[in-house]
Amino acid sequence: MRKTIGIKDNKAKISIIWVISILFIAANLRAPITSIGPLISLIRDDTGINNAVAGMVTTIPLIAFTLVSPAAPLIAKRIGMEWTLLYSLLLLIVGLFFRSISSVTALMTGMAFMGIAIAVGNVLLPGIIKQKHPEKAGILTGAYIASMNLSSAIGFGISIPLAKEAGLGWQGSLLCWAILAIATLILWLPQVKGKRGERKNRASKSTTSIFSFEMWKSPTAWNITLFMGLQSLPFYILSAWLPDMLMAQGMDQAKSGWMLSVNQFTSLPATIITPIVAMRISNRSILGIISGILMTIGMVGVGFGQLLLIPICMVLIGLGNGMAISFAMITFGLRTESAQQAADLSGMAQSIGYLLAAIGPILIGLIHDLTHSWALPKLILIFITVLLIISGAFVGQRKPVLKKIQKSDEKSYSI
Repeated sequence: MRKTIGIKDNKAKISIIWVISILFIAANLRAPITSIGPLISLIRDDTGINNAVAGMVTTIPLIAFTLVSPAAPLIAKRIGMEWTLLYSLLLLIVGLFFRSISSVTALMTGMAFMGIAIAVGNVLLPGIIKQKHPEKAGILTGAYIASMNLSSAIGFGISIPLAKEAGLGWQGSLLCWAILAIATLILWLPQVKGKRGERKNRASKSTTSIFSFEMWKSPTAWNITLFMGLQSLPFYILSAWLPDMLMAQGMDQAKSGWMLSVNQFTSLPATIITPIVAMRISNRSILGIISGILMTIGMVGVGFGQLLLIPICMVLIGLGNGMAISFAMITFGLRTESAQQAADLSGMAQSIGYLLAAIGPILIGLIHDLTHSWALPKLILIFITVLLIISGAFVGQRKPVLKKIQKSDEKSYSI
């Protein structure tokens, strides 16, 4: 018997086109972001911006994630998840075109549009999976996070070859990702077919008080949010500063850059397997604990080990981070009673999580500037992963975030 908590259409057969569309949407959530990092020096030289402005370019999407994530479930509640994702894809395409223009204003505007669009996808994918196929949540969550991480690694790796070897320049290199976004939009169009009436019905029933603070008042939701933030922090700090840390230890620039790719590729097995395991075991907390332990061991090695051990340490960090992000994402569905609740929790956790992710690299850079050493930043990274172990021990509990209350034909929730 299939699980049918709060969802009317669970028994629908899974569509291959729908699955492919979800994987394509997931690919759009990371590659457009990671593709710009390697091109920053080219953009800086071409536009004449300074390092501070260049840093803002990569931070704008994270700020957008923080501001927009709580709003995404509210929009979906009004017009439906399918339509919300469609509009986000349209905005993403506009943003990708804007940021490929040789203008600082257009670049910043495009990054903002892109960040808003990606924030919506980040938040709604866990909810729409729970809505459509909750019984397949483990497999689908693992698959879409693997798609995110794979596109992230590809985006990081091919940006410079596209700009230099292919002769496209940084503008053409960035614009290439619009092809993926347009293809995704075409794939997603059938998903909104026949939804216009449902959309109008949702809008007519909506009131101005559609926002619920119940999720934000739940201690359990805050612990899941903390876990999301703690697993995001090391990823974005290392994305910004790992090459500099390793070069300070004596590694050359080319090899230090490749360590980020090693991290991304080795996370793939963990992102696929973890949600499936989480659906099958009773003690899910062990997954959060193991992810933190792997990252802690890896961070200790990166901070104080020999250069020869760095690749092994990056594998451990990649596996741990892959486990942590996929465990966080599957938890949005496992600890909630409806698709809307899953989207609400996802919006809350990702809003705060990406706020930490945006602040983290800036603070680490400031600490390095003040101390002229990477010793304290490395200790902070280790401390963060230890906190991740502690938080992970509580995230895997089986009780729902909000208690369920039956009310006529509807379901309302309270803590």
